[in-house]
Amino acid sequence: MSNKPAIGQPADGQPADGQPAGGQPAGGQPAGGRRSEGNRGAGGRGARADVPNRFEQLHRQPDLSELGEEDAQERLAARPPTLFLSDRSVSLISENRSPDIPFRYSLNPYRGCEHGCSYCYARPTHEYLGMSAGLDFETKILVKEQAVRLLLEELAKPSWEPAPLTLSGVTDPYQPAERQWRLTRGLLQALCDCRHPVSLITKNALIERDLDLLAAMAEDSLVHAAISLTTLDAQLARDMEPRTSTPEARLRAIRSLTEAGVPVRVMVAPIVPGLTDHELPSLLEAAAEAGACCAGYTLLRLPGAVEPVFREWLAEVRPEAHDRVLAKIREARGGALNDATFGRRMRGSGERAAQIGNLFKLFSRQYGLADEPPPQRTDLFVRPSRPGRDRSPADGGQLRLF
Repeated sequence: MSNKPAIGQPADGQPADGQPAGGQPAGGQPAGGRRSEGNRGAGGRGARADVPNRFEQLHRQPDLSELGEEDAQERLAARPPTLFLSDRSVSLISENRSPDIPFRYSLNPYRGCEHGCSYCYARPTHEYLGMSAGLDFETKILVKEQAVRLLLEELAKPSWEPAPLTLSGVTDPYQPAERQWRLTRGLLQALCDCRHPVSLITKNALIERDLDLLAAMAEDSLVHAAISLTTLDAQLARDMEPRTSTPEARLRAIRSLTEAGVPVRVMVAPIVPGLTDHELPSLLEAAAEAGACCAGYTLLRLPGAVEPVFREWLAEVRPEAHDRVLAKIREARGGALNDATFGRRMRGSGERAAQIGNLFKLFSRQYGLADEPPPQRTDLFVRPSRPGRDRSPADGGQLRLF
């Protein structure tokens, strides 16, 4: 019997916790399912509330003025359920044209992310769906149920030339939803069958579930894995990244992957000035001891609606660090909290950003961590057949009509 969430019902069969601003998301329909349990942060969520959608003229906000203070606090702290929505995408592979991103092609089996990281740069993508970058982003998850079929169709096109795919470029492929939907597992199996190169980016130890496929692909130099490690402080991780794996579990995943022959890159991402930057040497040391072969980093960036989500989280969960952190971010961002300029948005600018970059380089060298993982092979690719279109030996080499 399938363990996927039931289609058409909100989490746990309870009424949905309100609808996203502007109604149902574009390209999606209700496909609600089981609640993904979590116990980190306020109500197990990174965002404290929804923030106004920049594309919507109306924004709904609960009016708790008629409730007593205790009842109002209880209402605000209530854990909203996760609602899964069917995604109607007709393609899966996206091409990146940003000079700041180190990969050309990516695929995302989910839109939105239950991990609920307070700093997540991908939050504004939910605004294009008529939803909020706040709680909606981590409680309204779009599921690309046809992801494997779409991938095979795109790989089967004669125009497709094999090149490393990144899974995922926006939201985490091993977020809690993956335990039920197993789309990442299906995509990996398809890529393994086609002997197609892939790189994975995650902060969830659930990646260990797929060690069998990853080890097989590693034998042919087809796979890399990048594990995001932001802090070694378990409590800070629980607060800042409510539904991700603990730092200890992520280090265990690095070790398991390395032992299986999978090259692992540790991503110290993001570095939060004034909050986690002092951990940079110990993070790199721990990752190297676990077996990581290379390392990278990004500086915290707060595009669009991410800024109010992060600032509200910081004020509530780390009030003693609020002013210091914002001041340090501005030092590394030319006096602002965000800089979208190519060449600066991932690394920052100014003396503070340079200090972080130099510290990263120093300790990366000290612990033997390279800049890049070994190259992946593309010459082993076996193009999948296109049903009804490709020649088949059973047909005597004739083209199929249907």
